[in-house]
Order: sequence, then structure tokens, then C-alpha cells
Amino acid sequence: MSQIDRAAIRKQFQRHERDTGSSEVQIAVLTKEIEMLTEHLKANKKDHSSRYGLIRKVNTRRSLLDYLKREDEAVYQKIIKELGLRR
Repeated sequence: MSQIDRAAIRKQFQRHERDTGSSEVQIAVLTKEIEMLTEHLKANKKDHSSRYGLIRKVNTRRSLLDYLKREDEAVYQKIIKELGLRR
């Protein structure tokens, strides 16, 4: 994922101008990376190291989503809707 992609995602989900690490931004970036890895693994079924990386990213995103749901239900619902996640 290029820096330009990350910056565009960050700009869309950040809470304020200098926000780079809020849960919403992290979840959005992880979602994009998961989508890219999923496409890669469709073409490269035997790439087990990438599969391991995908599983780690999915688990990290799940943890962040659980945290966000505990802390701020409204923001959680908003980000689920914007990213099109099934939760």
C-alpha cells in the first residue's frame, strides 16, 4: 500500500488534522490492507507467509473494533457502515 493510499484513508477517517493513530484510522488502513492481501492470496494460493500476515491483520482489526465498540458505540456503528464490514 502506497503512502498516497494511506494518506487518503487517513484524511477520510481522522478526527482532527494531525490524527494518524486513532482507532478509526487504524481500522480503515487495516481494512484496505486486508482487501489487498485477500486479492493477492486469490492469485497466489501457496503464499503462506502472506496468509499468516492476513490473519494477524484481521485479528488486530477485530481487537480494535471490539475496543471501539466498548468505548464509543456511535463511532463504531459509523465506521462499520462506512467500511461495509459485517458486524
